[in-house]
Amino acid sequence: MSTLIKPIDYKQLLDAKQTEQGIKLIKDFFQQNLSTELRLRRVTAPLFVLKGLGINDDLNGVERAVTFPIKDLGDARAEVVHSLAKWKRLSLAENGVEPGYGIYTDMNAIRADEELDNLHSLYVDQWDWEAVITKEDRTIAFLKNIVERIYAAIRRTEYLVCETYSQIKPFLPEKIHFIHSEELLAMYPDMTPKEREDAICKKYGAVFLIGIGGKLANGEKHDGRAPDYDDWSTIAEDGRAGLNGDILIWYPVLGRSFELSSMGIRVDKEALLRQLKIENQEQRLDLYFHRQLMSDKLPLSIGGGIGQSRLCMVMLQKAHIGEIQASIWPEDMRQKCLELGMPLI
Repeated sequence: MSTLIKPIDYKQLLDAKQTEQGIKLIKDFFQQNLSTELRLRRVTAPLFVLKGLGINDDLNGVERAVTFPIKDLGDARAEVVHSLAKWKRLSLAENGVEPGYGIYTDMNAIRADEELDNLHSLYVDQWDWEAVITKEDRTIAFLKNIVERIYAAIRRTEYLVCETYSQIKPFLPEKIHFIHSEELLAMYPDMTPKEREDAICKKYGAVFLIGIGGKLANGEKHDGRAPDYDDWSTIAEDGRAGLNGDILIWYPVLGRSFELSSMGIRVDKEALLRQLKIENQEQRLDLYFHRQLMSDKLPLSIGGGIGQSRLCMVMLQKAHIGEIQASIWPEDMRQKCLELGMPLI
């Protein structure tokens, strides 16, 4: 069986009908708040893109995209997106979006190589968002301000859910704590990255972990990031590398840290060249997306993804993401979840 966290004394707080109503409530409310908070307008996004253009998100660089041939294009192959990290930046340029404004969309993906557990599914749905910024905005201070505004929208959503369903009690802290992955390593040098995340989230309740993708003092990465969207190598004003990070919370239902969002200031030309060299992937410079960026045809931007099913899972205090979304699960996991009181859709 794939990894399954077995929560102690878990009991669903909402029945199936209330859960479906709650999902709609959360999605409608949060996306409107996100749009207003960051001045984003909704756009329509693709489910798949042509292979070989460098547009698809490569995640950690090892996950295989789902591909298929297109009959009317001479069997040219398309890829189901992993996320829209790079496509959104092309869309900003195409639509002539001005600094201080941006776009968001419903992103649906299939990640066939995902290791299935309480938080990870073959089906990924998130609000992908991207906003145009200026050169002066490429700072840790600007990044933190955006994180605080997103976190405020998350807490407003929690308040609405708790007002709607009295059996659900709030647990998110008022403030989100900022820490760099290098600081976190220094605090917990003998722990794995996941153990460090658990420790810091249990301490503060909500954390934005800065600087993910580059190697730390111990010669290892906290986690992987593709080299061609988030800027994880620029030395920021605090003297540490990284203008990106993850929004993490402590989730009491599962007794572990829980990632709600991955986001960051995107690479400029210098950061792209530097990160491709670090990862020995300079051949990507021949791809369409990278040529556009190197030719100054793409705006500077900040962006990220916020998990829709994950946010609903947390807001409705579910123990498995399969209680929120319809996907495919190993039969033994489905049966075990049923026994544990968390039936999967």
